[in-house]
Amino acid sequence: MNKQEKVQFVIDTLENKYPEIPIPLDHKDPYTLLIAVLLSAQCTDVRVNKITPLLFAKADNPFDMIKMSVEEIKAIIRPCGLSPMKSKGIYGLSKIIIDKYNGEVPQSFEGLEELPAVGHKTASVVMSQAFGVPAFPVDTHIHRLLWRWNLTNGKNVTQTEKDAKRLFPKEIWNDLHLQIIWYGREYSPARGWDLENDIITKTIGRKSVLDAYYKNKK
Repeated sequence: MNKQEKVQFVIDTLENKYPEIPIPLDHKDPYTLLIAVLLSAQCTDVRVNKITPLLFAKADNPFDMIKMSVEEIKAIIRPCGLSPMKSKGIYGLSKIIIDKYNGEVPQSFEGLEELPAVGHKTASVVMSQAFGVPAFPVDTHIHRLLWRWNLTNGKNVTQTEKDAKRLFPKEIWNDLHLQIIWYGREYSPARGWDLENDIITKTIGRKSVLDAYYKNKK
């Protein structure tokens, strides 16, 4: 297969496996999504979905959030890890959203990335899932899969994002990045990986990755 055929194989396989795409993080609006994505850094979505109802019961909007102290926020979100940084970020961004944006989450990459504790990946998720703007958020899982599939030589998520945007049609980015995340969890995890179940890597995987897998299986 040439590169374009490999890309099409990925698209077709993912579309076949995930015609309906569940949203990983529970939320009801752009603000609650922003908070959930921020909490998901170095934390599983499953755990975030257990913690956000506790937080949102007290504050599901920036106005209520800043009525709480950083310490109160930190106590609730502690199980998600990195709670000192995340609690300051949540309080700080809530204040900016009120002061600068009248309580509404900004609908631009620039506005989002200026908020405390919000990086490019978080901004990309919010832009794609909350506002429907084409974006291709690349986390460590997508980075790992596109490397396994020999669709990027990127040494970091920034380069992998550039490669993904170049290879895949813009109109499917928002669905595709979620499909890749679900596929990675189900068929191509970092640990406990069974290549026999991973049709994409088995078909188009990087030779060095496949060789290493079979060598370790011996």
